[in-house]
Amino acid sequence: MNAQAQGTLLDTRLRAFVDAHPRLFVLTGAGISTDSGIPDYRDRAGQWKRTPPVTYQAFMHELATRQRYWARSLLGWRRFGRAEPNATHRALVALEQRGQMELLVTQNVDRLHQRAGSQRVVDLHGRLDEVRCMTCDWRQGRHDFQRELMARNAAWTHLDAADAPDGDADLDGHDFSRFDVPPCPACGGIAKPDVVFFGENVPRERVEAATRAWSDADAVLVVGSSLMVFSGYRFVAAAAKAGKPVATVNLGVTRADPLVTLKIDAPCAEAMAFLLED
Repeated sequence: MNAQAQGTLLDTRLRAFVDAHPRLFVLTGAGISTDSGIPDYRDRAGQWKRTPPVTYQAFMHELATRQRYWARSLLGWRRFGRAEPNATHRALVALEQRGQMELLVTQNVDRLHQRAGSQRVVDLHGRLDEVRCMTCDWRQGRHDFQRELMARNAAWTHLDAADAPDGDADLDGHDFSRFDVPPCPACGGIAKPDVVFFGENVPRERVEAATRAWSDADAVLVVGSSLMVFSGYRFVAAAAKAGKPVATVNLGVTRADPLVTLKIDAPCAEAMAFLLED
């Protein structure tokens, strides 16, 4: 089968699934933002491409970890903060405008769904464009925090590094011990991106909103996620156990492969393009 025929087949199968289920619970992951220039975490086999991300426990209890995190973030944010929505984000806006989306739950922290125009979105793992104090809950936009980072660490602003997932940068071989991490200006506490780190609990209200949505939906559509992280996988597993059909669009394996009704192994933009053509 040639590439054109394969493309037509996946378009027909996914279109039929979407048309058959007017109330979809949609779960998205890093694979939808790669076309926006944001690297993803895993390869086709579902394995880490890099060292796993920093944990909540290390960030909160080790100054050296915070210095390394913010030094890399200073460089990574310069491009991450300018990323724009791509065709997959726009396709999901079109799906919502058709009235077929019960809720969109994203594991991404880039806010590109909202910038594309999606209205019914839960940021399961938070948002990278805000920083919050872990003591007094002071908050600041990430762009403003970037200016403070640069003012305190002018020598680092001349460096460059390859992009890594979620505003990180592959900055290895440097001594981070003199990197000056700004404290909370209100109480002196630890400032942390308003995202859920590994080892940190997803806020209950987000879990409850997602649970209500998949319960009310008649099917689940997963786009751009291997579902290797339990915080997203649990909704798909619960929905499948309840008898809801599940479709996945992702390059390579997903944790839910044994549960799915339809598996589309293809780039997200290619698979979802029909929504922009209707």
